[in-house]
Amino acid sequence: MSSSDSSTGNFQTRLDTAKSYAEVWQIVKDTVAFVLGGRRSSMMLFLDDLPLQLGAYHTIGTNNIVLNRALVEIVEAAITSKRIVNALVYNPLLHEYLHALGEISEDKVRRRVVGVAAKCFGEEHIATVIARKTPWILLRGVPLGPVSAPKRVMEIVKDFEKAGKYIV
Repeated sequence: MSSSDSSTGNFQTRLDTAKSYAEVWQIVKDTVAFVLGGRRSSMMLFLDDLPLQLGAYHTIGTNNIVLNRALVEIVEAAITSKRIVNALVYNPLLHEYLHALGEISEDKVRRRVVGVAAKCFGEEHIATVIARKTPWILLRGVPLGPVSAPKRVMEIVKDFEKAGKYIV
């Protein structure tokens, strides 16, 4: 087994068994560092009810990523596999992290998300499949009528990124 295969298995196991946004986030940072060599610290995650077409966003010049809470909840309700939900969360976090690292182009970011996922998880892993086909493949066949629930307050995810003793 090569070191690449070893890392791939490690990343797969970590993502498949992650129990929090913070764990998935650490995997995002580690996979980007492994493939692209980049890293950025002091990011914050917010959950908000966004239009379902929008998985997440990062405002340039901030340390904030806003993840679509409604989309995650719909997938969690429709799919009971934590492995698949983790892969869903991984993809928009990775996408927005690449923007936070300075890549503005949507096309380049989409290609890099696929490249990072494929190298770190393998071609057949659900994270790579979602990267290639978009997260909305998980909602195929799920009725998504108009959402009439009132918009909830945006929330910050506590302990999302643990502060280290130094900045990388």
